[in-house]
Amino acid sequence: MSTKQRVLCGGGTSAFSGLAQLGFLPILLLNFTSHALAEEPQTIALWPDGLPVVKDSGEKNEEIQDDRIGRKITRIAKPQLTFHAAETDARAAACVVIFPGGGYNILAYDLEGKEVALWLNSVGVHAAIVHYRVPRSKDEAKHVAPLRDAQRAIRLVRQRASEWGIDAKRVGVLGFSAGGHLAAVASTNDHVSTYPLGDAADKLSCRPDFTVLVYPAYLNGKVSSNSLTLSDEVAVDEQTPPAIMIHAGDDRVSPVNSVAYFMALRAAKVEAELHIYPSGGHGYGLRPSKHAVTSWPNVVERWLRHIDVLPGDTK
Repeated sequence: MSTKQRVLCGGGTSAFSGLAQLGFLPILLLNFTSHALAEEPQTIALWPDGLPVVKDSGEKNEEIQDDRIGRKITRIAKPQLTFHAAETDARAAACVVIFPGGGYNILAYDLEGKEVALWLNSVGVHAAIVHYRVPRSKDEAKHVAPLRDAQRAIRLVRQRASEWGIDAKRVGVLGFSAGGHLAAVASTNDHVSTYPLGDAADKLSCRPDFTVLVYPAYLNGKVSSNSLTLSDEVAVDEQTPPAIMIHAGDDRVSPVNSVAYFMALRAAKVEAELHIYPSGGHGYGLRPSKHAVTSWPNVVERWLRHIDVLPGDTK
C-alpha cells in the first residue's frame, strides 16, 4: 500500500477518556475555555445582501437546549459564520471551517461546533463554525442550500485571512455526520457554481485545502447503505483535497460511508487516511467515553502535522 494511503482499524487508549478517569477533564475543558476567552468569537452574516436564489423568509434562527448534547439550532433562515481565533505565535495560522451535523434538520451546535472550535484553538488552529441552512428544503436536494452556504463561508474565511491571521493556503473543512457529507460535497464541487457570484469574496477559491470527516453520513446514498459507490454529488477526482476519516464499526451510520470515500481517494491517488474503531456508536463529538474512538482528536492533530497544516514533522 502507498505510504500516502493509511488504514487503521481498532484503536489505542483514548487520551480524553484517560484524563476523565483521572479527574483532569475539567482542567482540559478549562484549557479550551481559556483559549476562547482570549478573544471573543466574531459572527458575520454569510449573505449580508440577502440569500441567493431563494427569497429571505425573514425568520429568526431558533435555538433549542438539549440536556445531552447542548445547544441545537434549527430554522436557520440567516446563515452565519462564527470565527474563533486561536492564540498562536504564527503570523498566519491554519483555519478549519466546521460543519456540525444533525441530519440536515438541526445543527448540533455545541457538541459538533463550539466544543470542536475550542479544541482546534487549543492546538493552534483557528476555527469557523458555519450556521448553514436547516431544516432541509422540500424543493431541492438536502445538501443544495447548505452547499451554497459552505462555499460562501470558505470564501469569506479566505477574504478575511489578513484580518483574522489566517494562512489562506491552509483552510480546511471538518464535518460530522450530515456535516461530514457537506464537507465532502464542498471538497468535491469547488468547480461548480452553486449561486450567482457577486462581491469580491466570490472571486476567491472555495476549495478546501484538506478535509476531516467524523462519522460522515450519506456519502454512499442512504444512511445504512453498504455500497462502495459514492453518491453522485460526491465526485472525487485527482484535485480532491487530502482527507482523514474517523468512524466506529458499530455506528448506525454505516462506516462504509468512510470506506467508500477513502477508496475513491485512493483510486484518484489523493492522500488519505482512514480510522475505523471497533465501537463507539454515533454522535459522540469530542465527549470522552470508554471507547477508543474518542482518541480521534489526537489522531487528527497528528495527521494535520503530517500534511504540514501544523508545525512538526511526523512523516
